Amino acid sequence: MTAGGKRRPWRSDRLSKLGSSIFAEVGQWKDEAIAGGIDVIDLGIGSPDRPPSEHVRRILSEAALRDDSYSYPASKGSAAFRAQAAAWMKHRFGVDVDPEQEIVTLMGSQDGLAHLATALCNAGDRAIVPDPGYPIYAASLAVAGVEPIFVPLKRERGYLPDLDALPESAWEEAVFILLSFPGNPVPALANADFFRQLIDKARRFGVLIVHDLAYSELGFDGLRPPSILELEGAKETAVEFHSLSKSFNMAGCRIGFLTGNAEAVGALRELKGNIDYGVFNAVQEAGIAALEEGMNDPNYESVAPLYQRRRDCLVEALRQEGWNVPSPPATMFLWAPVPQPGEATGERWSSRRISREMLLETGVVVIPGDAFGSEGEGYVRIALVESEERLQEAARRIGEWLRKHGLKG
Repeated sequence: MTAGGKRRPWRSDRLSKLGSSIFAEVGQWKDEAIAGGIDVIDLGIGSPDRPPSEHVRRILSEAALRDDSYSYPASKGSAAFRAQAAAWMKHRFGVDVDPEQEIVTLMGSQDGLAHLATALCNAGDRAIVPDPGYPIYAASLAVAGVEPIFVPLKRERGYLPDLDALPESAWEEAVFILLSFPGNPVPALANADFFRQLIDKARRFGVLIVHDLAYSELGFDGLRPPSILELEGAKETAVEFHSLSKSFNMAGCRIGFLTGNAEAVGALRELKGNIDYGVFNAVQEAGIAALEEGMNDPNYESVAPLYQRRRDCLVEALRQEGWNVPSPPATMFLWAPVPQPGEATGERWSSRRISREMLLETGVVVIPGDAFGSEGEGYVRIALVESEERLQEAARRIGEWLRKHGLKG
């Protein structure tokens, strides 16, 4: 208590706007199920269940043992990692970027996503973000005091935003628009025509495009998701996040990068120079090894075939159990409409209700769609982060549970 007998809570009001409480809530449900003796199959958080290659782990281990690895790293990333990231962009997308001015190294793409609005915007500014969208998109705005303009992603449009449906006032007020192709949680994909339309809009209104390409290597059936930076003139108005977490099974290492427009990249680099000391040098060396392996090793196999097999396995198994789940063309998630009772049998099930009750009774963890925004209600997100055998077991349990409750998908 203060001398006046009052004390404000030691908790910022902004914490209530971060939107991550559902993940803590699902964690509590999971603990409750485990305490009840249930074998849990966790298809909630999209954390890869495979390690990086043996070569990458060896490089990481050797670097961590060196005496010279423990000084402060450069906050913008080592010159060697940024040069390798630029080489990978050229190899993978045919895009030329300047490693000195157009790349900043990050502790995973979430690091950059969390801080970008603070680097680009003033309090009271506005930014366009997708609904549903990865939670850090809106949370980063709350931290920066930036007001969101939500653009809905609808299934009937292939989860592509209707850019022309946004009023001109939204474009005039926005500092940036943040989109992700392939998306999380929705399996949205964009082609060159959409990117051209987006770039034209952004140029017209002076809006920065922020493209989250964390799932660039998780395209299926021969698909290779493109970079927006492949489009002519894109660097004038776009930046792009890349991550080694999913593409190279390095989620725990925390390494990624932002590339593209030098002014925006420089703003984030300047902010990070004031708030952290960058990525552990040994992790950057492992990141270099991963990117080199992906570029040069003739025996290298990307992560896409693994997740494609898991997608096919789980989608088919769920369909056999009566849940007709769409098969995504990319990413490591299924975005599944919530099964419902028949027309005459009563109230509809919400995303949160089905997620909780299914977990407590079957042990299968999924994330309710409303965790990603209001447009996510009526869906659940299912991560492909278990073996095919465990995915088949999850489908079997879900099928029994759906029949018990009279639900159909």
